[in-house]
Amino acid sequence: MRYAICNETFQDWPFEDQCRRAAELGYQALEIAPFTLATTADLVSAEQRARLRETAQRHGLELLGLHWLLAGTSGLYLTDPDAAVAARTEAYFHVLIDLCRDLGGSLMVLGSPKQRNLLPGMTHAEATAIAAERLRALVPHLETAGVTLAVEPLGPEEGDFLNTAQSAVELIQAVDSAQVRLHLDVKAMSTETVPYAQLIRRFHPWLHHFHANDPNRQGPGMGEVDFLPILGALKQVGYAGWVSVEVFDYSPGPDVLASRSIEYLRQTWSRL
Repeated sequence: MRYAICNETFQDWPFEDQCRRAAELGYQALEIAPFTLATTADLVSAEQRARLRETAQRHGLELLGLHWLLAGTSGLYLTDPDAAVAARTEAYFHVLIDLCRDLGGSLMVLGSPKQRNLLPGMTHAEATAIAAERLRALVPHLETAGVTLAVEPLGPEEGDFLNTAQSAVELIQAVDSAQVRLHLDVKAMSTETVPYAQLIRRFHPWLHHFHANDPNRQGPGMGEVDFLPILGALKQVGYAGWVSVEVFDYSPGPDVLASRSIEYLRQTWSRL
């Protein structure tokens, strides 16, 4: 199993220190939140992109890709039918694809619930059709950049669009491209009525990326979720992607979150 950690876990640590500590703990990659680099992705210079990539490589790490794609932006919205909003949003996704490629990454996790929620009067089917149209427009660039966009279902406390793995797969099928796949997140999966392992087995044909965390918003092993059946299901279906630690409650501190998470994942994997 390959382990990564989302770089915002380290809060305001210098990037060099993030890489050093992640590598010391045994992580093999960082997953980057663009807002940790600049206010918007277009402000990350070519020199900065090269420096970030070189720093990670010097510590034996990959920069596997991006998440929180639209966080901190304004005027962008995945499911808005307005042509001007659609054009701005598509243009920004192209910027993100280039950033991901320049960092050496091959993955973009599409969560960003505040930029995809249902607009007043919009049905889920209408939003799915609009989102599919927007994502289809990105496919040629995703293909040439070697980047996969992984659609992330999120629980109802986050938003009201794509709340289940099934709804995310319906969007993926509507796009109909190998560059658009599924992302699963344990905290989000906890809001579904189907057990974690069953969700993994059911939707593994589309699964491309996986976030490890707990419904308490901290790392794996820091709450009540038992990861043995979760990792067991990933192993059973032959999942070959990353297990990436993503947390939302930073109160234990970066080093505690990073160290306890990977220690628990490794110990649990060794029991399989």
